[in-house]
Amino acid sequence: MADFKCRILENHLNGLLLNINNHEVWVKLIGSFNAYNVTAVYAVASLLKQDTINILTTLSNLNSVEGRFEYVKSEGGVIGIVDYAHTPDALKNVLETIKDIRTGDEQVITLVGCGGDRDAAKRPVMASIACQYSNKVILTSDNPRTEDPEEILNQMQKGIDVVDAKKTLRISDRKEAIKTALTLAQKGDIILIAGKGHEKYQEIKGVKHHFDDMEILKENIKTLGI
Repeated sequence: MADFKCRILENHLNGLLLNINNHEVWVKLIGSFNAYNVTAVYAVASLLKQDTINILTTLSNLNSVEGRFEYVKSEGGVIGIVDYAHTPDALKNVLETIKDIRTGDEQVITLVGCGGDRDAAKRPVMASIACQYSNKVILTSDNPRTEDPEEILNQMQKGIDVVDAKKTLRISDRKEAIKTALTLAQKGDIILIAGKGHEKYQEIKGVKHHFDDMEILKENIKTLGI
């Protein structure tokens, strides 16, 4: 009964092939959730009497926002994804997106932390969700702020059962955690670095230190020759 309809024809790491109201369009945005977003944009633009070809052309030229499912693929075939997901729902959504685009043969390695001086109740939930959707999980620091990073990790670990504990590591040094994730990865594996996304700092004891997940990811790919 809808006036605007969208069907996902292809869903890949490099984009989506969609059929919107019988018009095919390739967009560089990733994940089925973006099919909803694109359809909403198409609908609004159409209702504002914009030209259909111009709408589709503009949609196909859109790029992802920095730190939102931003990815890099190494020469050795390891995929690293940086995403701002820092709530249970956001983490679940990004991991479900990865599940949709993976073939099933590769490992998903998730690196996740929780911010200090914020909602502590979500910490075990975040760890549980990461374990549910990943082959390996590394618990690490996000922005610990005034809290002890190790205590934050202790609270996260409460959400991990005995079985999942076998596939979980804890490395409070986020830079070292990213390096470790890369050393664990094989060709085709997907590494999700969640929580900070576009942020260019890490706040520890009231001091903001320069820290860029994507920058560190690329540096380690080069250094390790992955």
